[in-house]
Amino acid sequence: MMNSIQNIKTAVFAGGCFWCTEAVFNRVEGVLEVISGYTGGTIKNPAYREICTGRTGHAEAVKIIFDESIITFRGLLEIFFATHDPTTLNRQGNDVGTQYRSAIFYGDETQQTQAKAFIEMLEEEKVFESPIVTEVNPLEAFYNAEDYHQQYYELHNQQPYCQVIINPKLKKLKKYYSSKLKKEHAL
Repeated sequence: MMNSIQNIKTAVFAGGCFWCTEAVFNRVEGVLEVISGYTGGTIKNPAYREICTGRTGHAEAVKIIFDESIITFRGLLEIFFATHDPTTLNRQGNDVGTQYRSAIFYGDETQQTQAKAFIEMLEEEKVFESPIVTEVNPLEAFYNAEDYHQQYYELHNQQPYCQVIINPKLKKLKKYYSSKLKKEHAL
């Protein structure tokens, strides 16, 4: 199937460790590519060692290239909020610091509107016990993470971090969104 260029869109989400978020979205039908990187901070071309200090203002994030004729931005939002904790400020589990914050970096007004409306709906429906702290900010610059961070789960899924932290997220994804998974991941 040929993807029409006008259907190809980009979304940028920060949901804690980018290894986790990348592994989740790599399995979603309609997602063409997921790139781990850094955004939302004050310095240009940051390196991982700088991000780890928490002083750059950047978050670990993923850039998702997707075909919106297969999965919509709203569909990505559903999966994003179902696979991380949007109620903990500057942390996901044992990962603590502003670099692990929950954020949506929108590329246009439509994404901004949809993200804010989706969060408002989650709050009204009281989907989470605590208030959502996910930031909704304009995407200014996205810096690709170092090569060794790309496709981390696919290359290192036997690592303890992957087994303990990422695998439960993938099981949850498969349980609730099996119809949205690529065939090789739906089995």
